[in-house]
Amino acid sequence: MAKAASRRHDPLKRAIALLERVPLVDGHNDLAWVIRLDAEARGDVLRYDLTRVHPESDTDIPRLREGRVGAQVWAAYVPTDLPNPARATLEQINTILRVEDAHPDVFFPARKASDIARAYRAGKIASIIAVEGGVGLENSLSPLRVWHAAGVRLLTLCHNGTLDWVDSATDAPRSNGLAPFGHAVVRELNRLGMMVDCAHVAPKVMHDVLDTSTAPVVFSHSNAFTLCAHPRNVPDDVLDRLKGTEGIVMATFVPDFTSEEVRAWMKPLREAHLRSTGGGWLQAIEAWEKDHGPRPQATLEQVADHVEYLASRIGTRRVGIGSDYFGVPTKPIGLMDVSRFPHLFAELIRRGWSEDHLADLAGGNFIRVMRAVEREGQRLRRATPPSLGTVQQLDARQQGG
Repeated sequence: MAKAASRRHDPLKRAIALLERVPLVDGHNDLAWVIRLDAEARGDVLRYDLTRVHPESDTDIPRLREGRVGAQVWAAYVPTDLPNPARATLEQINTILRVEDAHPDVFFPARKASDIARAYRAGKIASIIAVEGGVGLENSLSPLRVWHAAGVRLLTLCHNGTLDWVDSATDAPRSNGLAPFGHAVVRELNRLGMMVDCAHVAPKVMHDVLDTSTAPVVFSHSNAFTLCAHPRNVPDDVLDRLKGTEGIVMATFVPDFTSEEVRAWMKPLREAHLRSTGGGWLQAIEAWEKDHGPRPQATLEQVADHVEYLASRIGTRRVGIGSDYFGVPTKPIGLMDVSRFPHLFAELIRRGWSEDHLADLAGGNFIRVMRAVEREGQRLRRATPPSLGTVQQLDARQQGG
């Protein structure tokens, strides 16, 4: 009796108990890129050894288990200026497939929404593949179908750099939103039943995607611009439109997307390293600290503030969690690695969140969106053939009337 009462009154114990009843879906993790850059593993999943704790990083199997992660969206991330981006994207997808193959006792390949529940019942972590950055399309629609066949179920349209067909939030615009090819990408993603992710895109692109997509839209790792004026965050006018849809914003842990103080301190550093493809980010921060003083820190409580603001603006059914753990220790205090998810939920319990709303936040909302995207894809494939073409062909058709 005493132990049961303790669990009822201890927010962390209540959070852990909740996440043992419902699957926690994290919308974004860059483990594949961490493995690629690791000096010893050099992209070899077995050599990296996910079964041991990696104190230098933030993601491994022991801490995923400790964090009660029920489903993980893995990003096949490719920087905008990396040579041979189509090949690099396939290599990143392959790394995620190798993670699944190397640890079948831990990871369950999830290619549809119902697989998340299947994985959870089996005591495994559902593994969902995303591509972060449409640069790997190399301006052709055809790779979308290859990626889908390989298991990809979400595309983040761009990363930090603007492409020929989509403007990035953190780069100069080129198309004033989506070019004709960009609209075709969104329509083909809808047809394939792949989620369209508007994290990283410019606000005009967010509106263009909402105009074009017939399926719910995802922001897999973004916060609220009103609380932190980073261009990567979602402005209120977009949130207001999203409220009328079944889309979702997945609050992220990136410190300069979370804290206004951190954003201001980091802004010049981010601009200088916007397109960096190397592993020197921590060294750059250390050098910057020597000249500009200690880096401010974001906190778990500030992440909770973003979750609450998003929920107040668009409703609890349209909010999720997208950590963006990417192998470096620059995370909010209290959220240093993947073991810490229950602590965020404990904070929300302290703030009065009900278990039903927390269950939606944990994974219910993402699963609902994934199901809706699948249904729309099934509908469109019955009536619509695959889209073909390149940037040049589609732009020429548009100019020709």
